[in-house]
Amino acid sequence: MGGCFSKPKPVEVKVELSLLDKEKEMDGLSPNGKASPFADCRPNGALGHGSDDDSTPLALYHKPREYVEVSVCHVKDLENEQMREVDLGSGRALLIKQRGEFSAIGHKCPHYGAPLVKGVLSKGHVRCPWHGACFNIATGDIEDFPGLDSLPTFQVRVEKDKVIIRANKQALQSQRRSKAMARCSAVINSSTGFSHVLIIGSGPAGLVCAETLRQEGFTDRIVMCTMDRHPPYDRPKLSKSLESTAEQLRLRSADFLRDHDIELITEKEAVLVDVKSRSVTFGDGLKMDYRKLFIATGSSPKPMSYKGKDVRNVFHLCTPEDANSIAQLSNNKNAVIVGTSFVGMEVAAALTDKAHSVSVIGIESVPFKQALGEKVGKALMKLFEANRVKFYMMSEVSEMVGHHGQLKEVVLNSGKVLRADVCVIRAGSVPATGFLKQSGINMDSKGFITVNKMMQTSADGVFAGGDAVTFPFPPRNNKKVNIPHWQMAHVHGRMAALSMMDRAADIKTVPFFWSAMFGKTLRYAGYGDGFDDVIIQGDLDELRFVAFYTRSEEVVAVASMNYDPIVSRVAEVLGSGKTIKKRDVEILAQLGKTGDISWLIDKGSQ
Repeated sequence: MGGCFSKPKPVEVKVELSLLDKEKEMDGLSPNGKASPFADCRPNGALGHGSDDDSTPLALYHKPREYVEVSVCHVKDLENEQMREVDLGSGRALLIKQRGEFSAIGHKCPHYGAPLVKGVLSKGHVRCPWHGACFNIATGDIEDFPGLDSLPTFQVRVEKDKVIIRANKQALQSQRRSKAMARCSAVINSSTGFSHVLIIGSGPAGLVCAETLRQEGFTDRIVMCTMDRHPPYDRPKLSKSLESTAEQLRLRSADFLRDHDIELITEKEAVLVDVKSRSVTFGDGLKMDYRKLFIATGSSPKPMSYKGKDVRNVFHLCTPEDANSIAQLSNNKNAVIVGTSFVGMEVAAALTDKAHSVSVIGIESVPFKQALGEKVGKALMKLFEANRVKFYMMSEVSEMVGHHGQLKEVVLNSGKVLRADVCVIRAGSVPATGFLKQSGINMDSKGFITVNKMMQTSADGVFAGGDAVTFPFPPRNNKKVNIPHWQMAHVHGRMAALSMMDRAADIKTVPFFWSAMFGKTLRYAGYGDGFDDVIIQGDLDELRFVAFYTRSEEVVAVASMNYDPIVSRVAEVLGSGKTIKKRDVEILAQLGKTGDISWLIDKGSQ
């Protein structure tokens, strides 16, 4: 963790909540200037979706706006339910025709820049082909995660059978916008030990909770405390891009949070929660009272015993500093990865072009077997072996020996010695909830916080989300499950914020995650826990495949490589509440129609 927190001098700030008149006027308009059919329902509950290509808050524009207006196609060039990426000279836009009407939005997903034209269009939104985020085609608002930003929207009109788009040049360049947010109207003294909403954790759940509150018009104090030393950053990239700095991985800057009155206190570890007095005590003795509490502390790597404590070359990969040190120490040296989790295997893949040798020690003989099945696991294992990664079983390990502050070697039962200049331990994780043991908040036998569908815990005014919780999952008859995905944590943060404001909504997302290894990306959607069969289409040896995971007679999850956007298409079908039958998948597999998703279109929610 490093460093220590110094209390800032008391500062009083008074800011009033206000919506600009122009923003109020535009709030109910669609991109073509007509009353939006979504105006009443307000997708995602934003204070204003800033139509007519408002990619940044109106107050930031002090100069006349610069627009470009271009005729992009003939009205008959697009069929219904069709998308096209069009060039406006100053940038590109995504033109959409649905139900006989045209709309235009940003063409890149603001999460990682995926081309949305290759995504899935269905019932008023487009789903990203890479990671499943959804955007409303009328407002540009993000409706499902991952990601924090929405898309700009552009005016579309038809003149003499020509489709004309009018767009702000700045919006075309940025391809993203932040939703309008309220400001804090309370008088704030930064040394005051009270927050209307206190958030423990600055991961996606905590950050989305804070932003959603502001988007929903919350005008009281929000304080977000974290053990980390950095503002929120993209943690999934740590294992994929070991040399990236916290600045490069940053999700929101300290300035952004400050501008939206979200107070961030770094290097603060919560050690005690008292639900009776509604207070949280931190390791340095600071005590903070709350009206609402959101716990989003995530998980911690499972500890592992070895001879020689306090070694400096063993990492659990929790911070950018860890990642940078792993990359540096591995240069032309010997790396040992303990654990075949996705994080561990991504680190192994990242080190193959840096380290002299890479050894992986796993509990299972085949990596990913529990999550992806043995066939897919073996295919991916071959990819690693082809890149000089050696595999060993945990049962083969006799001891791990450290000396003079360094882990030196891993000794196998056979007597073989694996040199270990750097070691990364990712052999599973546990919920980071130890500080709650005396709180009275209900947790299960594994330490997961149990919440209801509104993300409420057993304690009044206390909510929780992310990797640390089990929650009722509708597709499994509201069975309590733990889904430790980056995308799901976003959803929990939003759900908790809405519940705090008495605007609770049901979880309608489909779990979605991804993994990158050797320039190849595995995509996965659904909840496949307890699958009893895997139906493979395509060629596993070529790593061009689709794997359907079934329970009984239904598909519950899908994974693929090199078959976009089939995972997003399946997510769209499952998200609509419809089912995909095992027999349909089996027939297509027999016919060799790998990647043919035409049969899924009729099952979609168009």
